[in-house]
This record gives sequence, C-alpha cells and structure tokens, in this order.
Amino acid sequence: MADYKFEGWLGLDKDADKGKMVWGEFEPKAWEETDIDIKITHCGICGSDLHTLRSGWGPTPYPCCVGHEIVGTAVRVGSKAEGGIKVGDRVGVGAQCDSCRGRLGKACEACASGLEQYCPHLVSTYAATHVSGDKSYGGYALYNRSPSHFVVKIPEALPSAAAAPMLCAGVTTYSPLKHYGCGPGKRVGVLGMGGLGHFAVLWAKALGAERVVAISRSAGKAPDAIKLGADAYIATEGDSSWLEKNAASLDIIISTVSSSKTPLGDYLGLLRRDGTLVQVGNPDDGLFHVPAPRLIMQRTKLGGSVIGSPAEIREMLQLAADKNIRPMVQERPMKDANQAIIDMENGRARYRYVLVNEGHL
Repeated sequence: MADYKFEGWLGLDKDADKGKMVWGEFEPKAWEETDIDIKITHCGICGSDLHTLRSGWGPTPYPCCVGHEIVGTAVRVGSKAEGGIKVGDRVGVGAQCDSCRGRLGKACEACASGLEQYCPHLVSTYAATHVSGDKSYGGYALYNRSPSHFVVKIPEALPSAAAAPMLCAGVTTYSPLKHYGCGPGKRVGVLGMGGLGHFAVLWAKALGAERVVAISRSAGKAPDAIKLGADAYIATEGDSSWLEKNAASLDIIISTVSSSKTPLGDYLGLLRRDGTLVQVGNPDDGLFHVPAPRLIMQRTKLGGSVIGSPAEIREMLQLAADKNIRPMVQERPMKDANQAIIDMENGRARYRYVLVNEGHL
C-alpha cells in the first residue's frame, strides 16, 4: 500500500471558480498494474479548469479536482506499465488520461491510428470516468494516478514549470499546426494572445513558418508577441481598416478565442484562397456565427482540433528541448490556487500560471 494520501483542491459546486475550492482528500482510480502514481511538483492552470469548475460545458460531477498540465516524479510504477518509466523519473500527464484502446472490444479507429484524443471514449484527466468505471481526478493536488499509456517522460533539458503548460496548451496548438501544414512558405496567424496563443506563436516559428502574425483586440501584448517570435501584430480595436489592410494574407489561422461573440467572419477574411481557420478555443457562452460567403468566395475552410496524442506530446516536448523553446509562465504556490484561478479569470496571467507544490521540490 502507498504511504501517501491523495489530497487536493476540490470544487464542490458551480461557485468553485470564484475562489471557493476546498482542500480535501479524494479516492483515485483503483490501482491497476498498468498505472503510474505521480508525486506532483507542478500543475499549469488552464481555461478548461475554470469552465469545468463552473459547469460551463455541462454538469460537472462534483467533487472534482481540476488540473491537467501535470508534472512530477513517478513514485509507483505498475509491473505492466508502458513507456519504460521507472520510479524516480520526471513525468507528465496532459488533458487526457485514458481511452478505449480495445478494452471495450475492438480498438476504435482513432486509438488504432495513434490518435487517442479522438477516441469516442476519451477520458479527461479530471471530472470524467475511466474505462474501469472509476472517476478521474486532476493535478491541483499532491498526487495523481493515471494509466501509463498517457504518462510521458519529460526531457532533461526542459524545466518542469515550462513543460507543464505544454501538456495541454502547448499540444493543443502544436497538433493543429502540424496537421494543417505549418512550415516553410506558410503564413500563419494566431488569434488571441493568451496561454494558448503565445504557444502557437512559439510553435509556428519553430516549425519554420515564413511569417507569423499575432492578432488581438488591443496593442498591449504586441511587445510580448514580437519577443516570442511574431513577425507582425494586428490590433483590431480602434483600427477600422485592419481587415482591409491585411485581407487574404494568411494560409493558416489558429483561433484560441473562447467567446461566441468573436467575429469569425472577419478573421476568415484574412485567409488566402484555400486557407484554413482552425478553432481550438471552446466557448461556454453560446455558439459562433460564421457567414457562409467568407467560406465560399475564397474556398476557405473552417476546422477544429482537440489536444494531442501521447506520441504528439513526446514529439513536441523533444522539439522544445532541442530548440530551447520556453513559454512565458508565472509560478504560484499550490496553496494559493484559489487566488490564482481568480487572477486567471481576470486575465492577469502572462501567459500561463503554474501551481507549484513547494514541499515536493
């Protein structure tokens, strides 16, 4: 038996996102020999955490412990664990901790193709139900238990605080950039300069895009965007001619915005013929409005993408290690998680908060 307890910040109702999580003990999934227990040192704060705490995407199974950008030390490794992970290794878990992988019969096409994030039985790292029937709990906690298939080693060259947000925000932007052909000769726009958007700028440059353009309402984040590698910055607020000046100039747009009021039709106008706008932000305040002419007249496409597979995460982490890619993060003590999520909601993060279990360092 383990000599540690699973304790963390628990959301008990829809007011949890207002800084009302409570510290308590929870029961992780029943141990299987394919599992790994992680002593958590770092956990990034994601917008998904807030959506879930307030039941923004549907009813949340309270109590829930959010957090799916988890980095720590493997302290228990099952005899049938995958990935060659050993006790003492530095490892991480992202937004997905399980999928069918043939345990409900024949493996689904997504799992068989190495695209586990599209499995019809995708199990989120928190507020979800494992294939075994047990509930999943996330990383605003001291320990996490996850199936080893979704646990990845962290390259030695990557600091834990930098690696943690890559496990969700990072791969959520890396995966679509790779899939939609970001590389030499491509002109890439990044809509929204936040936790997701600043990663998209980093990856687009690392993948060799010819030109990277950050797009936001105000000009306030322009210096950061340029520092991260953007070649240009479009501030739409107060400039009535921004679309006219930049029309048909981009091949790919990664849209990280999570407001249904976003004028996607205008942003589609930035695409060249056959360009693609990929939506990765998921609003909980309503549906997007997309005018058909913007799609029809330039044969543009509107697509989407969700997180990334374990294989993509490993590939992305290695790229970050090889090219010395570092996101902009601010470390916050785990004990201050309630204030940190309030600050996140109020847009104060530049550009990702990472909770730190100081006693586990």
